[in-house]
Amino acid sequence: MSGNVIRLLRAEPRAPHAPRCMWRDCVLAGLLLPTAILEGVLREHVVWRPVATAAAVIVICTLLWRRTHPLATVAIAFGTVIVLAIAALIGPGETIGLNTTIAIVLLPYSLARWGSGREVTIGLAIIVVALVMGTASDYTGVVEAVAGTIFLLFFPTLGATVRYWTTSRSRELDQVRLREREQLARELHDTVAHHVSAIAIRAQAGRVVAVSHPEAAMDALTVIEKEASRTLAEMRIMVRGLRDAEVLALAPQPGLADLKRLASSDLPRVEVELSGDLVELGPSVEAAIYRIAQESITNAVRHARQATRIAVVVTGEKDCVRLTIRDDGATDSAPRNSLGYGLVGMTERAMLLGGSFEAGPGPEKGWAVVAVLPKAGAAR
Repeated sequence: MSGNVIRLLRAEPRAPHAPRCMWRDCVLAGLLLPTAILEGVLREHVVWRPVATAAAVIVICTLLWRRTHPLATVAIAFGTVIVLAIAALIGPGETIGLNTTIAIVLLPYSLARWGSGREVTIGLAIIVVALVMGTASDYTGVVEAVAGTIFLLFFPTLGATVRYWTTSRSRELDQVRLREREQLARELHDTVAHHVSAIAIRAQAGRVVAVSHPEAAMDALTVIEKEASRTLAEMRIMVRGLRDAEVLALAPQPGLADLKRLASSDLPRVEVELSGDLVELGPSVEAAIYRIAQESITNAVRHARQATRIAVVVTGEKDCVRLTIRDDGATDSAPRNSLGYGLVGMTERAMLLGGSFEAGPGPEKGWAVVAVLPKAGAAR
C-alpha cells in the first residue's frame, strides 16, 4: 500500500498554470533585501557577518522563482542553510544567519503547491536534512526542536491543502460544464429527431407524387432542404456536447412560449417582456434562453437582498437575441451564487451556442445578467 502511495506521489504532475514572478513577489523581495542588508550591517553579535548577509540575500532572491522552479529554489535556499549549519558545527559552534532568513518558509509552501510529485519528494528530503542539521547546530531543547519542526512542516502541509482544494474545485467546475453539455445534448436530441422525421415523411410523400404532380415533389424537396439545414445546424452543437448512454426522454423542451410561466406577482415580482424579431429562433436557443432566465430568477429570489422586482427582457435583434435579467436588490460585488456553480453552467451553455454571457452588479443597484445568442444556435 505504501509503495503504491509513493508511486502515485512521484507520478503526480506539476500543478497547472503556475504564475511567473508577480508584482507582489518583487515588492516582497524589494522590502526584504534592504532589511537583510541593514540587519547584517547594524545588528550586533552576528557570526560571520558577510557570510550570513550573503546567505540571507540568496534566500530572498530565490523567492522570485519559487512557483516556476520550486525544487531549484528549495535546493538553493535550504542547501545554503545546510552549508551554514555544517560550518557552525565545525567552526564557531554558534548559529550563522540573520533573522530575515525566516522568509525561507515560503519555499516549502510553493514546493507543495506547485511542484510535481518527484520534485516534492526530493525537496522534502532536502528540507528534512536542513531541519536536522539546523537543529543540531543550534539545539536549545526538545520543546524548541519540536516546535520548530512543526512550524516549518506546517507550510508544505498548507501548500498541499491549497493545491488539493484548488484541484477539487477545478474538477467540480469541469463536472458542471460536462453536465451542462450533456443537458444541452439531451434537449437537442428531440429537436434533431423531429427534423429527421419530417425529412423522412416529406421524402416519402415526394416519391409518391413525383410522377403525377412534379410541382408537389419540388415543394417536398424544398422542405427537405430546409429541414436538413436546420438539422445539420443543431447537430453541430450536439456533437460538441457530452452525453451518457442512458435513454433520453422525448419530452418537449421549454422555449419562449414558456417564459411567461416564470412571471410572478409575489415579492420579488417577476416581469417578463418579449420584443423584437423572435420568430426564427432555433429550438436550442429558445431552450437556452429559458434555462438561463430560470436560473437567474432563482438566484435573484434566493440572494437579492431587499429586491422587489426582477425584470426579464428578451429582445430579438438582426442576427442574435439578447436576454437581460435585472433586479433592484441591494448592490453586492460578490457573485450571487458564489458557493455554487450556476454562473459556470449558464456561461458554458451560452458559449456552446456561440454566444456570450456576463453577470455582475447592475449600473445603479441590484444584479444584472446579460446573454447574447445567435438566432440559429450554431456556434460556427
